[in-house]
Amino acid sequence: MNTSPADFASRLRARQRILGYWVVLDNPVGTERLAGLGYDYVCVDAQHGLLDYKGTLGAMTAIDARGTAAGMVRVPANDGFWIGQALDAGARGVIVPLVNTAEQAAAAVSACRYPPLGVRSYGPMRSGLRVGPTPAEANEQVACIVMIETAEALGNTAEICATEGLDGVYIGPSDLTIALGGRTSTDSAVAERFDAALAKVAQAAAAAGIAAGIHCPDGATAAKRLAQGFTFATVSSDLVHLEQAAAAHFRDATAG
Repeated sequence: MNTSPADFASRLRARQRILGYWVVLDNPVGTERLAGLGYDYVCVDAQHGLLDYKGTLGAMTAIDARGTAAGMVRVPANDGFWIGQALDAGARGVIVPLVNTAEQAAAAVSACRYPPLGVRSYGPMRSGLRVGPTPAEANEQVACIVMIETAEALGNTAEICATEGLDGVYIGPSDLTIALGGRTSTDSAVAERFDAALAKVAQAAAAAGIAAGIHCPDGATAAKRLAQGFTFATVSSDLVHLEQAAAAHFRDATAG
C-alpha cells in the first residue's frame, strides 16, 4: 500500500487512504519485521507504551531499516520538549494526545515547525539523516496530528480542525467512549453517541481539508472506518497481537 516514507506527510495532507500499525513494546527487531509488512506507517506509543526515549529511538531506526514504512510517535503530552525529541529521533509525524482547543492544537503545530513557522529547536541528531535536512524541507516532511478524545475536544472539533498548519486529527476510541459516558473503554451502551461523534469528526476534518484518523482493534474495523470517511487508520498493537496469537496456538494445542 505504501510508497516512500518521504511522501508520508504529503499523502496525509492530500487525504489519501493510509493504513498504519501500532507498537507499544521495546522490541526493535520485532518492530523492524512489522515495518516491512506493507503498512504505510508504524506508530510508536510513547504515551502509554512500554518504552522510553532510547526505545523510541531504536524503533525509529528499526522502521527506517526496512525503508518502506514511515515512523511516527504518539508523544507523551502536548509539550515542545516531547514533540521535538520525537522529531529529532527521526519521526515523520507525531500524534499529540489530549488536545482540547484550537489554541492547544496551534501550540502542537508550532512545536513541529522550525522558525519562522514555529518554535521547534534545531538539533536533528538523527532526523537529519532521513528528514530534511534543511529546516524548510523538514517542515514540509513532518506531519502534525492531534487527538480528539475528550468531550471538550469533541465540542471544539470544527475549531481544532481549522487550525492553520494542522495536518490531521486522530480519534482515541477508548478515551472518547469513556468521555461520552461509557463505563468501560468499549461500552456498547454509548455506541450511538460514539458513532455520532465519529461522523462529526470525519465531517469536520473533510470540511477543513485535513486528514481524519482513528485507532482500530483489527483490520476489519480499519476497513470499515476508511469506508466511513476516515482517511487513515491504525491497526491494534504488537502486544495485543502477540497475546492473541499465543492464546490461539494454546487453544489449538490443548483442544484434544
